[in-house]
Amino acid sequence: MVKKLLIILILICMAKIDYAQKLSPFDSLVHVLQKKFDVQFLYDTKHTEGLAISNAEGSLDNILRNILDGTGLSFYIDPYKRVIIARGSSVFTPLSKDFFKQTGTENTNQHTVLEKNDIILAAVDNKIYTIGVKNNNAPSAIISGYVRDAKNGEPLSSTSVMVEGSQGGVSTDAFGFFSITVPKGQQVLRVSSVGMKEITRQLNILGNGKMDIEMNEEVRSLKTAVIVAQKQSNVRGMQMGVERLNIRAIKQIPAVLGETDILRSLQTLPGVTSVGEGTAGYNVRGGSADQNLILLNDMTIYNPTHLFGFFSAVDPEVIRGLELYKSAIPERLGGRISSIMDVSTKDGNAKKVTGTLGIGPLTSKFTLEGPLGSEKTTFLAGGRATYSNWFLKYLPDATFKKSKVSFADLMINLTHAFSEKDKLYVSGYISSDAFRLNQDSTYAYENKNARIKWKHNFTDKFYNVLSVGIDQYDYSVDGSNNPKDGFLLKFGVQQLSGKTDFKFIPTNKHEINFGLQHIIYHLDPGSLTPSNPASLTKATFVEKESGTETSIYFGDQYRVNNKIQLQGGLRYSYYRFAGPKKSYLYSPGIPRSESAVIDSVQFKNGETIQTYHGPELRASARYLISSRTSLKLSYNSLRQYIHMITNTTALSPTDIWKLSDQFIKPQVGHQLSLGFYTQPGNKGDEFSVEAYYKRNFNYLDYKSGAKLILNNSLERDVINTKGKAYGIEFLYKKPIGKLNGWISYTYLRTFLKVDDPIAGETINGGNFYPANFDKPHIASLVGNYRFTQRFSISLTSTYSTGRPITYPIGVFNMGGAQRVLYSERNAFRIPDFFRTDFSVILENNHKVTQKVHGSWTFGVYNIMGRSNPYSVYFIVNNREVKGYQMSVFANPIPFLTFNLKFN
Repeated sequence: MVKKLLIILILICMAKIDYAQKLSPFDSLVHVLQKKFDVQFLYDTKHTEGLAISNAEGSLDNILRNILDGTGLSFYIDPYKRVIIARGSSVFTPLSKDFFKQTGTENTNQHTVLEKNDIILAAVDNKIYTIGVKNNNAPSAIISGYVRDAKNGEPLSSTSVMVEGSQGGVSTDAFGFFSITVPKGQQVLRVSSVGMKEITRQLNILGNGKMDIEMNEEVRSLKTAVIVAQKQSNVRGMQMGVERLNIRAIKQIPAVLGETDILRSLQTLPGVTSVGEGTAGYNVRGGSADQNLILLNDMTIYNPTHLFGFFSAVDPEVIRGLELYKSAIPERLGGRISSIMDVSTKDGNAKKVTGTLGIGPLTSKFTLEGPLGSEKTTFLAGGRATYSNWFLKYLPDATFKKSKVSFADLMINLTHAFSEKDKLYVSGYISSDAFRLNQDSTYAYENKNARIKWKHNFTDKFYNVLSVGIDQYDYSVDGSNNPKDGFLLKFGVQQLSGKTDFKFIPTNKHEINFGLQHIIYHLDPGSLTPSNPASLTKATFVEKESGTETSIYFGDQYRVNNKIQLQGGLRYSYYRFAGPKKSYLYSPGIPRSESAVIDSVQFKNGETIQTYHGPELRASARYLISSRTSLKLSYNSLRQYIHMITNTTALSPTDIWKLSDQFIKPQVGHQLSLGFYTQPGNKGDEFSVEAYYKRNFNYLDYKSGAKLILNNSLERDVINTKGKAYGIEFLYKKPIGKLNGWISYTYLRTFLKVDDPIAGETINGGNFYPANFDKPHIASLVGNYRFTQRFSISLTSTYSTGRPITYPIGVFNMGGAQRVLYSERNAFRIPDFFRTDFSVILENNHKVTQKVHGSWTFGVYNIMGRSNPYSVYFIVNNREVKGYQMSVFANPIPFLTFNLKFN
């Protein structure tokens, strides 16, 4: 029955597609444009049959260029407001005769003159924009402004802005801002961005000025369809070891049960992996899960997932883009030693109110955005909730089948532009999860975040962003089902933070960043209380912790010439651990234990217990071998003052965080990276290789039998280790064409070493041993094939070596008791991981006059039904050791999702 219904559904959707293709959406668009722009169209209908129409926002010039690009058709708008569309060579609007005059004799009265404090919106290709006034003999001038999406007014970050004929250029920042030094006279500015149509602007430069630019989404024929391309930013750009994704790219990756997901999208890229399904964390270049900082509009997210790590806690519909820094981390960012994920959300559509609605097998979601009163004030709201209890019945473990799960998240943004110099950003985020395992304890956790930012432009070359915020993460375990032993376990971490960031761009050769950041930590390491008066549970409390972290930074990006570019920065951090706190003193030179305690000291509230400080160096270089090939080199040192304490190798709801103190030192990391980047051929393909070597110090491992929860003397059960990691990453992208996607492969090794006599025990004889998250081989394949503009399929496959494990290798008797003999730490591995997902996307027609657009997504998660092991555990019974394997998703799981987008 289900098969028949699914076949009928597919036939209906395909029938709708066939019917829509018989219509001529271009004729409908012409009718709209003639009324909107008061023009008359002249064209042959035979030439316009089958034209793809998906975007009718912006100027008439940009709309027509987007539609006709790659079709062999050209257009011309004559002085009588007639739009002539013809096949063959392009007809160019003649340039004004004044365009070819010398700057000194320019008659500015015949052009739109941009005075120093005026701002012009450069929206037309074949118009000459005269910028500034001639008031000095300087050979160059500075042009600054913002690049935005013409459809919704959203800023476009990482957009390339360069003078045609020059190998130099600049990129827009997170606010879409650029400042570029341009030689005076007649110049052509070329602007390109991922997923947007490349544009050029003809300029007559007299002096400094401001110019904003709007770009339209790139509309391509099937043969030139683009999934994700960074143009030449991977070759020309200064940054290495960074993965950039925007919502367009994320949506092209096969959905997980119909839900696009940022974390799983990143895990298809080289150097990023997780220990297995059902895990909340991810690992980057051999780092642990707690060594990754996740920022959402500068808000710290401590637990980034829902549903046992199956979904990311941030709905992709509200995301504008993200950057994952694996190396060459900018000096303005710090706090973790492995990676930093910087996620930015949309500000809100400044043109009109729009929204989306999605209904899937596990969740329903919505987004709503638009202007409030005027384009100066915009809002964005996005929410998601689940009804996923039915899904647990598909899990092989009977424990899950009797469980219940719920989660929800909400993101709200508000922006207001007081003037061209001042803009306010307000962000709020909350996510909550609750699940009960086998009608037993209820686990709950939530993130709560809020932040306010103020951006002020001092000049065209100098601006500041001031922000303050609060981040809160809490979890609880409610075991009140059994009144006799009922308990409530709680943990929480809160941080208050403020920072000020400055950017100064004196010339094209220099981009200077400096600033200050301050964080106040408040940790509740845990409390256990009886859940009812009849409970026999004994109340236990762990002392709360407080600390502060202050950082200052300075960095300069310097372009030596068109081939060589350098970047250097210094971040200096100072950390203070403070009371109130009871601290134990131990006998020197021997392992810390209860028997080694010789005294204790009670520190007062706010009294300094321990301080740490040190420099964090950032240096990188790029050498441009040719316009399509480059070499890059970088070195990073980083410091981390907060640690995650966990019984597992990934984030779980009962993980706790611990501040560095007089016994637990801050983690310190060093990384050296070398990369080769090229774009072979002329079809937009990209190939890159990056190799790296890392050394880490003071990563926490645990003694045998360690007590990690509700421990007031945690320093007795943890061990400071030394670590090293090295690897090489390969990535090949085919971003253009009906068939597009990428292949990635990573070879990676991660080792730890314990040789500190104070630790009390050595592991593997003091030699290096594989870390719990060491996976030597990781490979991913992402493929998309678009049959028509409305019908496409996607497939993704992921393989990785099984993670290490310590096996019992024998049983013996000692002192009349049976003992288990274990192998060396992590000497064996669980079976390898392999999974393939498949999805199909059916979209309704793309008529621009239609207010509501719908799409269907259906597919199968783990289509091969492979039972991938999450963990392997052992039970000793009658002198026999038996091993058992636990798999989270061992069956193929079908899904169907319907999405609506409305204007």
